[in-house]
Amino acid sequence: MSQTVTKKLMLFFPKCECEKPIIYHLVKDHNLIVNVFRAKVTPEEEGYLALDVTGTEEDIQKGMDFVKTFNVSINTTGKGITVDEDHCTHCGHCITHCPTGALHIADMATREVIFTESKCIECMGCIRVCPYNACASAF
Repeated sequence: MSQTVTKKLMLFFPKCECEKPIIYHLVKDHNLIVNVFRAKVTPEEEGYLALDVTGTEEDIQKGMDFVKTFNVSINTTGKGITVDEDHCTHCGHCITHCPTGALHIADMATREVIFTESKCIECMGCIRVCPYNACASAF
């Protein structure tokens, strides 16, 4: 039996692909569990999705091969939220607004704010509250 894994993905849908039920087919035809964190459709009708896809490696690969047939770009780095170390002053203001602990202080002696991307659910609370604009969104 194949092991179930979860992959964080960002998808870009060009205008011509935004109205197609692609995510529906990932669930129905490719046995994947899809958890959408964030979605955006621009005024030009291009679409962006940040999501987790859960299934076997084989099912995920087949699902991604299906998505690619629609001219949809797939970013597997999973970074929808970024933290700019040059702008971050490690004030810690973002920590109280991060529900998952993706932003945290690992060493109380240094008080350095650490970003653990794998814990981020892209709620964008950090973007709204950072006084130094150190947190940003990929879209």
